[in-house]
Amino acid sequence: MHLTLHLTDRCNLACRYCYQRHGTKRMSFETAMAAIEECTRGEENCGIIFFGGEPLLEADLIFRVIAECERRAPLKYHYKVTTNGTLVSDAFVAKANAARLHIALSFDGTPLAHDRHRTFADGKGTAEALVPKLEAVLQDQPYAPVMMTVNPDTAGDFYEGVQWLRTHGAGYIITSLNFVAEWNERAKKALWKSYKKLGAWYLDAYRREEKFYFAAFDKRIASHIWPGRGGSCLLGKRQISVSPDGVYYPCVQFVGHDEFALGRVGEGLDAVRRTCFFERNERMKPSCAGCALLGRCNNRCGCLNLSTTGTIDDVPPFHCEHERFLIPFADRLAETLFKERNALFLQRHYNPAYPIASILEDMQG
Repeated sequence: MHLTLHLTDRCNLACRYCYQRHGTKRMSFETAMAAIEECTRGEENCGIIFFGGEPLLEADLIFRVIAECERRAPLKYHYKVTTNGTLVSDAFVAKANAARLHIALSFDGTPLAHDRHRTFADGKGTAEALVPKLEAVLQDQPYAPVMMTVNPDTAGDFYEGVQWLRTHGAGYIITSLNFVAEWNERAKKALWKSYKKLGAWYLDAYRREEKFYFAAFDKRIASHIWPGRGGSCLLGKRQISVSPDGVYYPCVQFVGHDEFALGRVGEGLDAVRRTCFFERNERMKPSCAGCALLGRCNNRCGCLNLSTTGTIDDVPPFHCEHERFLIPFADRLAETLFKERNALFLQRHYNPAYPIASILEDMQG
């Protein structure tokens, strides 16, 4: 089970592409613990994600919840916080390390590209304030994911943004496109060009035995090697989001859409509605019929479909165009490295024990 607690809908930033409606709601400790208790019955482990708004506005609540979860062992909990990073401090990182709280931080590439969209309420870019915090997090948590959003006006900076993050210590880069934005032909051409430059870097990095994870390519390669990994998003089945006022939803971008509510904390999850939404989301999308990439693209990402088409029953056209370019491109990269019998590539993608072995190797090094 993956349980996302939306601790607040407040935020200290005014990012131009943000999909959330910010307000003043805050989750109580009692609501958080009741949700955890209800959603983990019969489970052996649970991943708890602290989300917002900006969750570090409720940092004390985060550590109070973790302490109570640890007291309630033997259920195994895993903790992650997704943050814009501006409120990160040395004290917070130290407490996070002690609590086994993994930090995922947003940074959109080069400072110039980042500041085009990720701003404070007064319109000032956040990069200058965020760079030292990014470096501090990566120094203490070198495997911390850095999440990079690519917009139409930053597509031409995509390659440079990844390289900038790499030089600042990011080894686990998760990129996503702002599909809600308008992608004109010029922006698409810039994006395809950036992917090609990133592909050349990807090959060279493997040949240099440089360890990293670049989700845009690695996730799609894994969906070929390990069939099924690119399929369902398990909407409402193995992941639940909880709003600050205690309403259950299938996933993060459904929060506030009352037609998708799955129940309320204290009253339990509605099993029938969970099943109905999951099965509805799993049905064949009309535009996907006969597509050779079925099972590999994330056409069943309910959050993406809802935010772009207004329904979970259809897929945005540019998403299809993007996957039809990117999946075969990633496959060609994989084929090249496989034919070369690149040792790092084979270990990374074909050895299930690689993540643990790699961490142990890094610790010894």
